[in-house]
Amino acid sequence: MHQYDYLIVGAGLYGAVMANELNRRGKKCLVIDRRDHIAGNIYCEDVEGIHVHKYGAHIFHTSNKKVWKYMNQFTEFNNYINSPIAVYKDELYNLPFNMNTFSKMWGIRTPQEAKDIIAKQVAETKADTPANLEEQALSLAGKDVYEKLIKGYTEKQWGRDCKDLPAFIIKRLPFRFTYDNNYFNDRYQGIPIGGYTAVVEKMLAGIEVRAGVDFFDFRKKNADIAENIIFTGMIDEYFGYQLGALEYRSVRFETEVLDCDNYQGNAVVNYTERKVPYTRIIEHKHFEFGKQEKTVISREYSSEWEVGMDPYYPVNDEKNNELFARYKELAEGEKNVIFGGRLGNYKYYDMDKVVEAALTRLDQI
Repeated sequence: MHQYDYLIVGAGLYGAVMANELNRRGKKCLVIDRRDHIAGNIYCEDVEGIHVHKYGAHIFHTSNKKVWKYMNQFTEFNNYINSPIAVYKDELYNLPFNMNTFSKMWGIRTPQEAKDIIAKQVAETKADTPANLEEQALSLAGKDVYEKLIKGYTEKQWGRDCKDLPAFIIKRLPFRFTYDNNYFNDRYQGIPIGGYTAVVEKMLAGIEVRAGVDFFDFRKKNADIAENIIFTGMIDEYFGYQLGALEYRSVRFETEVLDCDNYQGNAVVNYTERKVPYTRIIEHKHFEFGKQEKTVISREYSSEWEVGMDPYYPVNDEKNNELFARYKELAEGEKNVIFGGRLGNYKYYDMDKVVEAALTRLDQI
């Protein structure tokens, strides 16, 4: 006899949705997580009364009404609109690329003026068949936007020169010829009032959760504890990296409490110059319109990933996608094991897509 119907490995958003729904259906679940807390990468910790996004900024946005309705069972969202800004040397620009960006860059006012400048620069630099990311970006955006807002930031993110990156990384660039700084086009967006950790706590209410538990050690001693396993960790680690390790980019955070009430006036500020070592600074209080006397900022540094580090962004190039396909074949042969989430599927997901994927998988099982 198994003690549990499902052992869910990972208490992040995917695992929490699965646990919540299976529990509702009368299944007995045990959730474990290697970290000493729940909520995975959306974990928020309280610092100076501010909900600090410990593993990077997370803004919930979706056009899927079903997903939005589902999430609103567990929280109320505020009306935060993501409107990041970019700093290049001593210049400041609005993101995404819109008429505020173009007006500041070229001293123009009308959409047609912006289109004409972009078209002229693209014609001067366009490659018929872009061989790398630099050629692709120049073919889409022209020289000014590429050099000031794309080149340095991208090279920091990937740790490589744009000429050494594949063109497919930038398939399109979202030019918006209106004075609209709303980064997302989705119908619904915001930040959970009270932070993301509270959301996951509600999802896992009434379910046994054990934090600080390594699945591989746990399985050695409890091989038959559950009839089924839902595994949200790295698929290559599950198989002992027997085919080789998939590649990721990792992120390092430097978080600091500052003795002022407002450091940068915006939640997200990107630094697009290559010589600035961090990619962006997050000021967490602005996600929830905080009025605290102090503030908390996090500088983000992109880095190469090595086994043992926290993996963030899958490197979905041809080589890694082929390796993942081989691991997926192995996974399909694992009886009563379901692989899911960003690491289990080797795919970057926005949060709404995580919820959607979990609900879809639940319908299948």
